[in-house]
Amino acid sequence: MPIYEYVCEKCKREFEEIVFDKGNPSCPDCSSGKTRRLISLPARYSGGSGDDDYAQSTSSGGCAGCSGGNCANCGH
Repeated sequence: MPIYEYVCEKCKREFEEIVFDKGNPSCPDCSSGKTRRLISLPARYSGGSGDDDYAQSTSSGGCAGCSGGNCANCGH
């Protein structure tokens, strides 16, 4: 099941939700039904071992946490 990020139009809270159907979930803070799905970067599996196995994809191909824009700068 996919996990999507949403924002509440009423209180502006951002939250994640597992999606079981096509409807938008209610806000967990204010219970408003006026939520919209956000566009977010997908996670990808690097195939290594350890806690850093998952990294966010970026259009430049670098690590999401790197300020230098490539993995040679951060050691990942």
